[in-house]
Amino acid sequence: MVSNSQRAWEALREEATVCTRCHLYKCATQTVFGEGAVSAKLMLVGEQPGDQEDLAGQPFVGPAGQMLDRALEEAGVERGTTYVTNAVKHFKFEQRGKRRIHSKPNGPEIEACRWWIDQERMLIRPPVAVALGATAARSLLHKVVTISGARGRPIKLEDGGECWVTIHPSYLLRLREKADKAREYAQFVADLRTANARAAALAAA
Repeated sequence: MVSNSQRAWEALREEATVCTRCHLYKCATQTVFGEGAVSAKLMLVGEQPGDQEDLAGQPFVGPAGQMLDRALEEAGVERGTTYVTNAVKHFKFEQRGKRRIHSKPNGPEIEACRWWIDQERMLIRPPVAVALGATAARSLLHKVVTISGARGRPIKLEDGGECWVTIHPSYLLRLREKADKAREYAQFVADLRTANARAAALAAA
């Protein structure tokens, strides 16, 4: 039996398919909405869909998504029990020959898309939202923060939930030195483990 929350989420996702809140819809293949458990205690928020996500219509299915899946597994978090989404729902890119190169969303684009994040949070009501990167943190916290300044501590959200800030998994893909990558990856796994434990504790309280 489909719950009312599931029906509401499906209606919201359908509404998002025709989103024109900012100009990014004009070049993207499609809206890439969030996915996962409507009853999730842990919400993971990334920056925006990449090239593969734009084509597939699903969040975190490309190289960064594979890195996230690996880290979640090591942190003891089953992705299917989480809700995964992005701060911006359309792929922003620069065309270079046949390649589409990721371009960072700007302030107005993040602001325009915040309505969808707010709606997702209102429906799912996760005790903890993990901001994967500075763009996601800006969307959730309504202000610019640095990862180094906000990482490792809970930040109260307006709806009573908590935000935990960490790196975006794509950052790990860009690191060249093995030692740097191993150190940052271990910290990323630790961040996910901490956020998941906190979500479970808040849900049980």
